[in-house]
Amino acid sequence: MQSENEFLKEYKITDYPRPSVTADIAAFTVRALPDSNYRQDPVHSLSLLLIKRGGHPYLGHWALPGGFLNPGETIEACALREITEETNVTPAALMPVGVFSEPGRDPRGWVISHAFTCVISEETINERGGDDAVDAKWFDIEFEKKEDGLYRLTLVNGGEKLSAVLRKTSGLFGNSRFEIIDSGLLAFDHASIIATAVSALRSVARNIDILFDFLPEKFTLTSLQKVQETVMNTSLLPANFRRKIADYVEETGEQTSGAGHRPAMLYRKKQ
Repeated sequence: MQSENEFLKEYKITDYPRPSVTADIAAFTVRALPDSNYRQDPVHSLSLLLIKRGGHPYLGHWALPGGFLNPGETIEACALREITEETNVTPAALMPVGVFSEPGRDPRGWVISHAFTCVISEETINERGGDDAVDAKWFDIEFEKKEDGLYRLTLVNGGEKLSAVLRKTSGLFGNSRFEIIDSGLLAFDHASIIATAVSALRSVARNIDILFDFLPEKFTLTSLQKVQETVMNTSLLPANFRRKIADYVEETGEQTSGAGHRPAMLYRKKQ
């Protein structure tokens, strides 16, 4: 019988079909909309970061930030590299959403995508197009089930509107998956990835411990509240929110610094 070393010496990985591997990232934030009445709290909108593709396929279409895995690179490192190169935004942490391997999902060939989601704090938003993206913008997002049982995904940036229609196909182990009926001009199967990412965020909305995974070690209570608002797709009263999370956080004795921002106390998760 061959030893393992002998087997590996003769083994040729190129003898077997292999897919290309990519990472795609659904990055969300909560943005305050212009408020005509200064006496009321500002209205917030859940927003998603998209890039406009600068090359084929889907030239000029909007898509999630992402790209191909390099040799010697982990898929998580690939995701962080790609979103930084294409948008100038670097998430504090990424949450896996799932693997998307439907045959034909990419016209270039057999390509499997590992999808991630993240929440970007308002303080770190500085998007721009880069690498193979000609533009990067935040789109306000709505995702809801209609009376006909189908789901509508709507993305709006100024006068630009993308509308996709999807059907929920599974919900095993608390994870929802969606089939695209109409892609709404989004590239590849990204409408399905976005719908899955929104559902994943909403499914963890009540678990406060998970919220800290989207933040750096030290954070402001405002940043933590923005994460909670994002995953719950709602706005929260600051006083109520701070009472709710009081047992989960502790002061660090440090404050934020930087021109243009009022100093705020930094907190960390209680151990």
